Amino acid sequence: MRRLEAAAFVAQPKLQVPKTARKRQRRNFRRVRLPVAGIKQVVFSARWVSMLLLAMVVYALILIGLDEQFYVTTIPVDGANAIPAAEIVTASQLARQHIFAADPAGAAAGILAVPGVLSATVTVQWPNQVHIQIKEDSPAAVWVEGGNQYWVMANGRLLPARANMLGLLVIEAEGMQPVATAVPTAENNSIPTANTAFVPADVLAGAQQLRALRPNIDRLYYQPGNGLSYQDGRGWRAYFGSGLDMEQKLVVYETIIEQLQSRGITPAYVSVANQERPFYRGN
Repeated sequence: MRRLEAAAFVAQPKLQVPKTARKRQRRNFRRVRLPVAGIKQVVFSARWVSMLLLAMVVYALILIGLDEQFYVTTIPVDGANAIPAAEIVTASQLARQHIFAADPAGAAAGILAVPGVLSATVTVQWPNQVHIQIKEDSPAAVWVEGGNQYWVMANGRLLPARANMLGLLVIEAEGMQPVATAVPTAENNSIPTANTAFVPADVLAGAQQLRALRPNIDRLYYQPGNGLSYQDGRGWRAYFGSGLDMEQKLVVYETIIEQLQSRGITPAYVSVANQERPFYRGN
C-alpha cells in the first residue's frame, strides 16, 4: 500500500476505435432482405384474386340460401273475387319458394290454367316479395244439377263453383242426370261434371232477361223440353221457354193470370213458352 501511495501517476494513452470497425459491424449485422417483388407477384396474381372472389361468392350464396328472409312467405293476390286467392297461390307454385328459384313466367302460366282466369301477371321483387294480379271471368249465374253447383260464365261455359257468391241468379236443372265422369280440382279431389259443358245461349239470355224484368226472381228452373220456369209466389209454376222475347211473354202471362183469377181459377201451372199457344192446367 505504501508503494502504491508513493508511486507517481503515469498518464495512459487515449484509445480510439479503428475506422474500419464500423464497416465490419455493418457487414456482420447486415439485414436479411426478402424477395418482396416475387411475393407481391404471387399474392396479387389473377389466379389468386379469382379464387378469392370465388370463395366470397360461394360464401354469400350459402348465406342467402340458408336465410329465411329470402323465401317467399306472403303472396298478395289482386283481382280475385270469385276464385279463392288460395287456389291462385297454389296454382302459381310460389309458396315457400326461394326468391332465386321463383319463376314469374311459369307461375303466370300455371295461374292461367285455373278455370275462370283470363289473364295473370306475376312480379318478383328483392328480397322475398311476390305480387299476383289476375283478371277473372265473373260468373253470370249459378247452375245447380245433381246436388252440385257450377258457375255459368258469360259465354255459357260451366265451371265448378269455388265459393258462394251472393246475388247471383240460380238456375236449377230438372230432369237431367249428371254424367259419371269427374273433373279434378286444385286439391286433387274429384267432383261430378254437369250433363252439359255449356248452357245454351238462348237459355242463358232468357234467364238474364227474366231476372232484369223481374228482379225479385232469384231462382229459375230449367227442363230440356219446357225451357225456363219459376215458382210464382201466388202458388203455381210459370213456364217461359227460352230466348229474348221474355218481355212479351210476361205480358201474355199476366193477362192469362188476370183472366183466371177473375174466374176464380187457381192454376197448377201456366205455360207461355210458345206465346202464340199459351195454356194452363187447373188444380
